[in-house]
Amino acid sequence: MENVNNLVINDYPGLDLYFLSLEEEHKEKIIKNATFFQAHINRNCLCYPLQQIEKDHFFMLDYKLILSDEHFILQWPEFNEELINSTEFTLNTLGFAMYDHINQIRKDIQNEQKILKALTVIRVRIVNFEPILLLKDVNVNYFGKFVSLCGTVIKASMVKIICNVMAFYCEVCQQTQVVKQANGVYTPLEKCQTHGCRTKGHFKSLYNSPLTKTVYWQSITIQESDSAMVPQTLECELTADLVNSCSPGDDINISGVIKVRDPNSNKCKNKQNSVFNLYLEVVSVYNNKTESEGSNSHDIMNFTSEDYYAIKEIHANPNLFTYLVNSLSPSIYGHELIKAGLLLALFKGTKSNTSRAESHVLLIGDPGLGKSQMLKSCTNVSPRGVYVCGSGSTTSGLTVTMTRETGGEYSLEAGALMLSDQGCCCIDEFDKMPTQHAGLLEAMEQQSISIAKAGVVCSLPTKPTLLVAANPAGGHYNKAKTVAENLKIGSPMLSRFDLIFILLDKPDEDFDKYLSKHILSAHSTKKRKYISRDVDMNDSISNRESLRNRLKTLGKDIEPLPHKLFRKYIAYAQKYVNPYISDGAKTILAEFYVALRKQFASGDCTPVTARQLYSLIRLTQARAKAELREEATEDDARDVIEIMKHSIVDIFTNEDGMLDTTRSQMGTGMSFKNQVLKLVEMLQRKSEIESKSLFTLQEIKNASESVGILQSKFTNTLQSLNIQGYLLSKGRNTYQLNSAYL
Repeated sequence: MENVNNLVINDYPGLDLYFLSLEEEHKEKIIKNATFFQAHINRNCLCYPLQQIEKDHFFMLDYKLILSDEHFILQWPEFNEELINSTEFTLNTLGFAMYDHINQIRKDIQNEQKILKALTVIRVRIVNFEPILLLKDVNVNYFGKFVSLCGTVIKASMVKIICNVMAFYCEVCQQTQVVKQANGVYTPLEKCQTHGCRTKGHFKSLYNSPLTKTVYWQSITIQESDSAMVPQTLECELTADLVNSCSPGDDINISGVIKVRDPNSNKCKNKQNSVFNLYLEVVSVYNNKTESEGSNSHDIMNFTSEDYYAIKEIHANPNLFTYLVNSLSPSIYGHELIKAGLLLALFKGTKSNTSRAESHVLLIGDPGLGKSQMLKSCTNVSPRGVYVCGSGSTTSGLTVTMTRETGGEYSLEAGALMLSDQGCCCIDEFDKMPTQHAGLLEAMEQQSISIAKAGVVCSLPTKPTLLVAANPAGGHYNKAKTVAENLKIGSPMLSRFDLIFILLDKPDEDFDKYLSKHILSAHSTKKRKYISRDVDMNDSISNRESLRNRLKTLGKDIEPLPHKLFRKYIAYAQKYVNPYISDGAKTILAEFYVALRKQFASGDCTPVTARQLYSLIRLTQARAKAELREEATEDDARDVIEIMKHSIVDIFTNEDGMLDTTRSQMGTGMSFKNQVLKLVEMLQRKSEIESKSLFTLQEIKNASESVGILQSKFTNTLQSLNIQGYLLSKGRNTYQLNSAYL
């Protein structure tokens, strides 16, 4: 320490790796500050695993840790100011200190007679730098300063190689000269730097010289995670080990230096130069998906003491689940079980390697019943919610798109499913986008998006919860048709939804009276009061009160939970609570699943498979997670079964109000009564074309098969049409169509 001023620079190998040309006073400052940082490393050995650093060629420097080191700050008091204003010089000093520290240890351990493998450049990655700025606050005043930002990656380019330092050979004086390439842009040497040589332009670029230094380079674009207005974006440049550290859809905390793009590079035919085209030269990236639990934004997943106190207050509510359900879209009245199903989808199940934890919900029904409003509420309370409308979306906008850059290269841009990864993606007007349904199949079950475009073949992981709303074809839901016929959707898509709710606009004087009171109370000048009624339900699962009755507000004043606190509560449950199912709950779920399989065992109905059992498990875990419990009890299983029964009753109720378990929920099949009408219509058309009214038994059987009537039901169908007078038996296996007398 005393002899710092008399140190010989050659005693510090590796200094030229970080600094090309330095004045003597700068060299002395670098060595002195490097010595201070090496003392800090010795005091905090556990924070700097040297073997791992030597292997990775970089180390993480905790900003809060180094500021808490009083000895270091006392020795280097200008550290914080120099880090912000002279970032490159300061980071090179820290990197050189680590390089020299490891080099000294290697020499002490190994014999000097052995040839040591030369170390490569070790870089510094600053983490936990504060304050974290919003993208909208980044302006030209931060030019050249070190900042920390958070956002979502929406675009990532291909990896390239750029040159930071280029070696040139002068053909006249035969000397090799090194020129630093500013911002990675190739800049040729214009004049020889050798004393006495006046050569201009006669230089040879030495690409394979050890003095030429290249590095991997990638460009990404980040976007604000939460923004009600048009979100701000910022281009960022990754180098070296930071390349491929994040992909489109990832939520990241990123630190670096704000720089300005060369204005001359933006010259176009009808475009002026952009003087302040800002971008971020990245120093460190913290990926919330791969390096921490959960993939939510910095503002949501970090909890303050006030947040913990608020979550504790919410959890102390004696009727917690009822309170949460009524806080989700409180202006919607009469759909308590539907809102309960949406809430369970937001909480998700326990993460597992064997099956997905996300539950998908489909709302289908008449217009004007609040489907869109419920989806908007789910987007607002979800820690990471994205709302899209089907009429203005494309397959690329939902999944991933390939865009072509100016240089001919392609880059990936994230769609709605990627941006809502491990969050909630609400798709409204689902019926207006039939061509985009196929693009969602893989993301819903396999939880990945595979692309093969422009020579790029890759698979990107994404785990969104899909909440979908759709209007039936024709504007009104027809109970005589199945869900697939009303929505005109394929069976593979329908089978991936855990819950399917049908909302019907049925005139009910009693219900309409309470609904009008509820709407008018929301527009009164007094404190909002949500009015409900007591309903005597006969479909309770056991002697206990049914879930539908417990979700009623009973005319009390309910102050709904604010969206910000609701988001924090859901984020806390997703991050820290992982329930398991108790033995009693397993027994109840197994009995219900076996009964369901037995009830829907006919050949032409919707098959009940293990996918339904997985849905019950996920929803039961979510029911326990909503109350921050680690064990899913029997009552949780009963509540989920009641929600599932409500969904099944809606799907399989025919136009007569009867539960028809033989009808198919999926595919192109229709209800049995509708099939019989189709058979009569087909026979009428055939009689008009062929000018006959008598049909043989075989002709009627062929027509019934064409409309989807099974052979096991053909005899009953024929007898029913004979009794009703549509087909009159004429003997010898011939029948006369009553409506086709000629």
